[in-house]
Amino acid sequence: MGRVGVDIYPQQIGVGLEDVETFAKFLGGSPTNVAVAAARYGRSAAVITKTGADPFGTFVRKALRGYGVDDALVGTSEHLPTPVTFCEIFPPDDFPLYFYRFPTAPDLDIRPEELDLEAIRSAAVFWVTVTGLCQEPSRSATLAALEERSRFTAREHRQEGGRGITVLDLDYRPMFWDSPQAARDWVKLALPHVTVAVGNREECEVAVGAHDRPADAARALRAAGVALAVVKQGPKGVLALDDSGQVEVPPAPVNVVNGLGAGDAFGGALVHGLLAGWETERVMRFANAAGALVAGELACSDAMPTESEVERKLQEAPDAA
Repeated sequence: MGRVGVDIYPQQIGVGLEDVETFAKFLGGSPTNVAVAAARYGRSAAVITKTGADPFGTFVRKALRGYGVDDALVGTSEHLPTPVTFCEIFPPDDFPLYFYRFPTAPDLDIRPEELDLEAIRSAAVFWVTVTGLCQEPSRSATLAALEERSRFTAREHRQEGGRGITVLDLDYRPMFWDSPQAARDWVKLALPHVTVAVGNREECEVAVGAHDRPADAARALRAAGVALAVVKQGPKGVLALDDSGQVEVPPAPVNVVNGLGAGDAFGGALVHGLLAGWETERVMRFANAAGALVAGELACSDAMPTESEVERKLQEAPDAA
């Protein structure tokens, strides 16, 4: 549930937008890309979001169906255009983003009364992002969805096949918030309703305060009520903490072309591993490799890998069996 739009990516690497000559158009929006990534592994996926009543909205729906993602829960906001996002590409670690979604975007116009609560309750995994909390009415809709999930899972408990997993992508984008403290205040209300929290070190700091070590941030997330805390550390790999203890895995090797889709690829692979019931270390290694594959490509949604592609990438790791 959350952000959707159209990514407009330059075909020239290493130059500013003012010098780019040609662009390519892709499906975008972090939770949307996560759904695409999960579908690549054969998972049944849908997105709760909204577009504008415009050609880009039509493109979003066609692209979703093309990737095998159900678009039945994609609404239309008659008064807001489908957002576009431009980026600049300066490998290996500089990818400025320019969001054209102001004063607001259709995916922030999702209202509580529009939610399909049965779909939300019945999903094996429900994925939401912190961005959905940045404005009304999306904030109320996101919290309503999380509360519904929380009530449902409290009744039904976790069932075989992954049912009951609720993921909060900490996904902090400063341009959408008045301050980090404002984001922290709303994240604090969301965390008790989720079972998994995932974010990079900056996003974890926004969520639970500054911590010198990733392990401390993970412990703070666990103390807030999540069963699995995942702290992404970029070139230092990833750290995860759950009831079985702490796991740290190194990054997968990659020649970075565009790092913007790596986190979404990680997310889709995380969903796949959780649904498969894998041990935490295997899930983290698989998700790391998926993220590395997409970081080596220009596109995000188009580049999401299959399971066999990720398994081949895992064999490149220095400690591969």
